[in-house]
Amino acid sequence: MRGLTKVYGTDAAEVRALSGVDLDLHAGELVVLLGPSGSGKTTLLNNLGGLDVPTAGELWHRDLNLALANEDQLTSFRRECVGFIFQFYNLIPSLTARENVGLITEIARNPMAPEAALALVNLQARLDHFPAQLSGGEQQRVAIARAIAKRPEVLLCDEPTGALDVRTGIVVLEAIARANRELGTLTVIITHNAVMADMADRVVHFSDGHVHHERRNARRAPVESLNW
Repeated sequence: MRGLTKVYGTDAAEVRALSGVDLDLHAGELVVLLGPSGSGKTTLLNNLGGLDVPTAGELWHRDLNLALANEDQLTSFRRECVGFIFQFYNLIPSLTARENVGLITEIARNPMAPEAALALVNLQARLDHFPAQLSGGEQQRVAIARAIAKRPEVLLCDEPTGALDVRTGIVVLEAIARANRELGTLTVIITHNAVMADMADRVVHFSDGHVHHERRNARRAPVESLNW
């Protein structure tokens, strides 16, 4: 990202959600983007994932400048390169865990089998359960399996534990960290929970649409050791 800027509205109603962000993200990293509500974190995530485009600046994924990409290029980028995990699970209630993950594997270039993706998040015993038969943490792990089944280069997580209790949240973060380690996927977790910082390779502090500072962790802490 170079000079990444996003402005909503005009004149007196103008809101500058991103204000000239410069940031490099690297393959295989687990990055926690930390900041309060309203700081621009979700706007940044939407731009990183090709869900929105910046008002100004450059946003490169390899040799594609997403800031100048057309809709077909953005659709291909989202389908082939990016996995999304949101606070709410967005599972289809009438489909089993296996079938929810299978929706993604049918359109991906080199997908895992749904069973393999669910095993990666320790849900191999729940393949044929419907969302209503799963706990909140299990539903979020199905959502993680769905996101990683396409073997994305980039995994974007927006408050992935925001709707969960502490113990369940740790299980979900362990699943994300395992996917990051075993698949080598750049993983960006957006949160306002400073506790998550210790699990990251790098912590980026964000407020008022700016990167304020970065901290590199010499050694990532195991998720289960996080002091909530």
